[in-house]
Amino acid sequence: MFSHVMLGANDIQESKTFYDAILGTLGYKPGIFDEHGRCFYFTDSGVFALTKPIDGNPASCGNGSTIGFTVESPEQGDAWHAAGVANGGTSCEDAPGTREGSGMKLYLAYLRDPSGNKICALHRLPA
Repeated sequence: MFSHVMLGANDIQESKTFYDAILGTLGYKPGIFDEHGRCFYFTDSGVFALTKPIDGNPASCGNGSTIGFTVESPEQGDAWHAAGVANGGTSCEDAPGTREGSGMKLYLAYLRDPSGNKICALHRLPA
């Protein structure tokens, strides 16, 4: 459904360190910079990117926005969360763990990246 996701970042190198760590736990290679100083993570299914806002204003989080990353297991989600906290992110929402509702059972772990963007690791569990 999506071709790419681009997030604003105030310090691209700090954000790259954070995303290299959490995406590395999912098996992705470190991001690469283009000639404009943007950082890109290329996958077979799409692109994740970091950029300073082109309007020159500081990056800010989208109130009510969350970017979700698929993890293969709760253990991988725990590693993702720990890598994020160890590399400049902050835990938010409830502690990582299982949530149930609407006939679904999910493992969820939430973080704020160094620029305040809310991200989530998600694994669907058998109901």
